[in-house]
Amino acid sequence: MSDSKREFTRRSDRIEELVSRVEGSGDPAMRAVAQELLQAVIELHGVVLDRILTAVAELPAGAAAIERMAEDELVSNVLSLHGMHPVSLEERVLVALDKARPYLKSHGGDVELTGVEDGAVHVRLQGTCGSCSSSTATMKSTVESAIYDVAPEVATVISETMHAPPHQELVTLQTR
Repeated sequence: MSDSKREFTRRSDRIEELVSRVEGSGDPAMRAVAQELLQAVIELHGVVLDRILTAVAELPAGAAAIERMAEDELVSNVLSLHGMHPVSLEERVLVALDKARPYLKSHGGDVELTGVEDGAVHVRLQGTCGSCSSSTATMKSTVESAIYDVAPEVATVISETMHAPPHQELVTLQTR
């Protein structure tokens, strides 16, 4: 893990800790004020990010610069959370599934995107993992991790499992 990612993770964890403390506060009025403050800061950052992206987009190489910024995992996540990612959610999910596919195939499985709507990603898991006792859970976990890595704004991943057809047993016929 890079130093910048570690620092981002450390700060994110601290924010989650502080939010939990606010939510656990015994004073409902103070909790409401703190939550409103947090929301106002997030909205302010969203407005500033929008202005930055608009200014960069107007530069001669602006579109390429924005695409390059979006390739950085941390920047990509922040843009996603503010609904400003230059790459559509469906395209990012397809890239995530392509990254997960070699692992799934090495275990006899595959995945297909069946839809993206209202913060939910629908996938169909295919095949089985013969050497794994919990193949469906392994495949589901792999796919979910890949999707959440590129699209933190996704609320849920809904998976349907489609098992491979059972192997036919060969029957030996005796001749007389």
